[in-house]
Parts: sequence; C-alpha cells; structure tokens
Amino acid sequence: MRKTIFKKLEAQGLIANYNRLRKNLPPKLPDRVFIWDETFREGLKAPTVYLTYVEQVRLAKLMDEAGVSVINVGFPAISEEEKRAVKRIVNESFSNAKLTASAEPTKNSINACIECGIKEITLESPINGLNLEYKLRLTKEQGLQRIVESIEYAKKHGTTINFNLMDGTRTPLEEILQVFQAAVEAGATRLGIADSVGFIRPLSMRYLISHIRDGLPEAVKKKAPLSIHCHNDFGLASANTLAAMEEGVSYLHTCIAGFGERAGIAPFEEVVTATELLYNIDTGIDLGKIYRIAQSTEKAFAMPIQFHKPIIGENIFTHEAEEMMAQPLVFEPFPPEIVGRETLIFIGRNTGQTLIQKLLEKAGIRASPRQMDELFRRIKGPQENLDKGESQMTYYQVKKLMKDLLKGYTMDEFWRLVEQVTHQHPKLPKNTKKQQNADQLIS
Repeated sequence: MRKTIFKKLEAQGLIANYNRLRKNLPPKLPDRVFIWDETFREGLKAPTVYLTYVEQVRLAKLMDEAGVSVINVGFPAISEEEKRAVKRIVNESFSNAKLTASAEPTKNSINACIECGIKEITLESPINGLNLEYKLRLTKEQGLQRIVESIEYAKKHGTTINFNLMDGTRTPLEEILQVFQAAVEAGATRLGIADSVGFIRPLSMRYLISHIRDGLPEAVKKKAPLSIHCHNDFGLASANTLAAMEEGVSYLHTCIAGFGERAGIAPFEEVVTATELLYNIDTGIDLGKIYRIAQSTEKAFAMPIQFHKPIIGENIFTHEAEEMMAQPLVFEPFPPEIVGRETLIFIGRNTGQTLIQKLLEKAGIRASPRQMDELFRRIKGPQENLDKGESQMTYYQVKKLMKDLLKGYTMDEFWRLVEQVTHQHPKLPKNTKKQQNADQLIS
C-alpha cells in the first residue's frame, strides 16, 4: 500500500507530489539504507532511565523482528553492571540484527567489549581542537595515534571495527579526511560522523558529507560505508539524518522515540517513515511494527511520549473534523495502518452537528431535535464546565511526580553523600561548589 497510495492519488489528479519530481531527487541517494539503533546506548543516557535485562531483551527482539540492521547494546567499560548486561544479551539469538558495543580508543575499553563476546566494536573519539584540549588533553598527533593503535589492537583480537568521529560536524574537513583515512588503513570497516551537539543545519550537513565523500580516496570509500549520528538539540536530528542520506550515507543512527541525553537523537520512527514514504527508499523495516515498538519502549523507560509526537503520538491520527468521514487523507499524510495505527474520530466540544447526524445515520439511529439537543448538551457540558483550576492542579501534580522521578543529585547533595560515606570532608575552594552547580546547569 505504501508504494502505491501516493501514485494513485496523483494519477487521479487529487494531489501533487513534489517529492517524486526527478529534479528534487538528490543524485547520490542510496538504493537501500540500514537502520542502526542506539536505544541502549543513547536512550539509556536519559536521566534515571533504567532497563531490566528482560526489558532490554524484549526491546532488542522487537527491533530484530522489525528489521533493524545494527543494534548498539551498550558501553561495557562504563561499569561491571553494564558489562554483565551486554554479555548476557550477546548470548541471545537474533535473526536480522548485528550487535555492536561502544568503546573508547583504549585497551581497557576494547577489552571490556571483547570479554563480553562482542564481535563488532564501535570505537568513539573526537579529534577537533575543542575536545583535544579540554576533554582528552592530547595533541592532534597523540589523538590520531591513539585511534589508530586502538583499531589495530581490536583487529588483532578478531573484531570488526566501526569508527565514529564524535563532534564530527564541528571538526575541520581536512582533519576528518585525515582521521578517516588513517582509521580505514588501520582496519576500520565503517566510518561515522556524529553531530554530537546537534549543531549543524541540513544544507550544511549536505555540504559536509559531499566534501567528505569527494575527499576520500576511492579505496577508502569502497572499504568503509558512511554512517550518521545526529543529536536533536535544535530539533533538526531527523532533517540532518535525511540530509546526510541524500548525499549517500547508508547507515542511519536512530533511537526509538528519539530518547537520549539532553534532547536525544534522531527518532527511529521519523527517520524510517520519512525514508520509506517520502523518498521511497527501502530501510528493511516492517513499518507495521513501529507503533508497538514505541509503546513498549515508553513503558520500559517509564517516560511518556508526548501526545503530539510525530508518527507515534496519541494525537497524530485522532481528529475532531467531520471531513474525516469522507476521506481521512484530507487531514492525514498517509494511512495510519502503514505504521500499525488507525484513524480515530474524537467527539468533543468542537464536533459539528453534521458529523453527529452522519454517525447516527450510519448506525441506523433517528434522533429527534430534542434528542439531538440533549446529545450536544451532554457532549459539550463536561468540557465547558471543567474547572480550569482543577485541570491545572492535576497538571502540576503530574509534572511534579515526573520531576521527582527524574531527579538526580545536585553537586551539594553529592558532596554531602561523599562525606557521609567516606567520613572525609571534601577540600574544595569556597566557590567550587557554586561553580560546579553552574557548570552543571550550563552543561
């Protein structure tokens, strides 16, 4: 249905589909893309989110059944608990998805992956001046050497290596080309660009990817396809991911419902649906399973998905318009059945009398004018008489409960906890605590 619905409407002269115009189709579009899921890596960075092993396996199995190509199962070096979880999930069987785990370019981090039985490691590292000076405290030469030696070390232990350039969209082009070529020569088989702080615009993304593609030697491009990892700080993650795809990137990093630290990363459901329906490119995903996966993730994360969230939000296919009775596509971009949903008509204070009459007629009911008035009174009454103060009080209570659920430690609370556990008073400059709190707010 998804491949014919728009063609039929266009053939009938009912719509114009500018997405299909040949001049609007970027020449470098891949014939097929692969969805790389980061829910267990990025999604679990959302404050206080925690998954039991059963929840993690269930979500991974759902992704696998839906056709996800790569699942990042975590960062084993973070903790022993994370390492145990990764090791257990590696022992599960998957039909479609390959499993990868993240590592820093250090032997300890790589060893943690190897000890879990991971066969494909995703090495993550920045190389730009900002990160080298303030995070890694290395020179560019040292940072590059660290990456190359780590890839070589991992290859010697029989693993496949993906290299993901953190903060890649704020890294000078010549440095990107240098580190990518060095990574492939060392043994990397897939190269990734990360828009780590969601800083780039779609047109700028196309510029960057096209220059990376054109700047890399042919031998490098043949050995290592490109992937893209976009954060959503400016609300552009999906747009930037699609812009990278337009320049030939074939591995798209996503997270279910866009969960993650800060504003999260490109939402799985948005990227997949747009790629399939707006570009007519195969993702390998069974679109009919999208909504079920989203609902399962919402429940496991204990984080409500906003009602107006594209594709999976509760309100997306719910309408209070009588025109919906004739043709839902007047108000819907595509049939909701494609993503495992359905059109719902909402009866409320704005519902017109015509729609009510049509519904009654369809059900074989004849209502007198007096009965119609009574129907309208009962439909509109509860909403019109709703105490605004009561509804706002409920809202504030729910918001407070969610805030309490997501609450962590402030720096002051952290140092008090340290003092209680260690029985040692922290020797901090007078303004350190305030500065750290400020830094925490800024970050």
